[in-house]
Amino acid sequence: MSLTLSQQFQDLLKKTVSPLIILSSYPSRDALASAFALTLFLKNNGKVATLASEHIDIHKDMLSFLEQPENIITSIAGARDFVLAFNTSRNKILGVRTENATNEIRIYLTPENGSIDPRDFSFIPAKFKFDLAIVIGSPDKEHLGKIYEENPDIFYEIPIVNIDNHPENELFGQINLVDITASSNAEILAETLESADSKFFTEAVNESLLTGIISATESFQRRNTTPKALKLASRLMDKGADQQKIIRFLYKTQPLHLLKLWGRVMAQVKWNEELKLIWAFVTIEDLVQSRARVEDLPDVLEKIKSNYSSAQLYMVLHLETNVLVRGVVKAHPNEALTLFAKQFKEGTLQGDTFSFTLSVTAPEEAGDIIINRLQDTIVHTENL
Repeated sequence: MSLTLSQQFQDLLKKTVSPLIILSSYPSRDALASAFALTLFLKNNGKVATLASEHIDIHKDMLSFLEQPENIITSIAGARDFVLAFNTSRNKILGVRTENATNEIRIYLTPENGSIDPRDFSFIPAKFKFDLAIVIGSPDKEHLGKIYEENPDIFYEIPIVNIDNHPENELFGQINLVDITASSNAEILAETLESADSKFFTEAVNESLLTGIISATESFQRRNTTPKALKLASRLMDKGADQQKIIRFLYKTQPLHLLKLWGRVMAQVKWNEELKLIWAFVTIEDLVQSRARVEDLPDVLEKIKSNYSSAQLYMVLHLETNVLVRGVVKAHPNEALTLFAKQFKEGTLQGDTFSFTLSVTAPEEAGDIIINRLQDTIVHTENL
């Protein structure tokens, strides 16, 4: 009998020695919490797991209450060696030394006989130090940013496991654990690993998985909250995951700079009744005065979304250059994001967040320009 995808994945986890877990450039809290859980689970199995994401240093702070893996990197440069090989069947090498020169490294070889024939040299790329790659929460390889751009060969030389719950996923792995009916990546992962030995499921692993589910479902308030997600959450709590602690840190305990930025944004929000759109333009002064970063805007947008349930689209704009405005968009229901993405094809849909750029001559007119473009494509709430 052939193995199921989950069984194939578990078999790979047993065999791997140095797995690499990769997230998109800007991972969601669900993907990040899921990655924490899997990395810790593998560590409990005696594996040396590494977690990689281009901008993970920015995002891991929002889950600082969870136990985090030791090996977290933003680049996998140096993940493989390159070998200069010399055929010694005709002429042995008696000595080798290296020297660092300006913009180069020189390798000096001392042959046993006469000079060295250049034809005896070969340049060999060695294997990657990772033997398995697990991608969580990315619809395609391009969303992995520089990690993919700088290391495309890794996706052809080692097995790839693709874990995701979004319908736009391109099924790029050898094993694709993609379930669009799942509430979250954490749900897929928890269900897949549930049959593993319970000693590998420490409280830290269970808490990370529950964090992913709670974050993706907004504490079980979203329509993507399925009975299966509720049952899984219940089992994780039975195993020691602290639901109240997770909710307190995710929704009640906020950094001061985030609260300041939220306050400044809320003071200038605008409402478009036809589009059910609430939006605001964030200035450089807003960021400076609140000591916040552009990367904090998705979190502010999430807070706005949780406080304006009558809206359908939620957007913040900020000036990236003198003539370039960047927008960050969330929606309720999520289907509205797809319509938004069709209108702004230059943008990027990442989980439940869409980001795009717009060239403008007058930044203060950016909101009106976007609204005019949307009015022809975004339908009213009852038609979504």
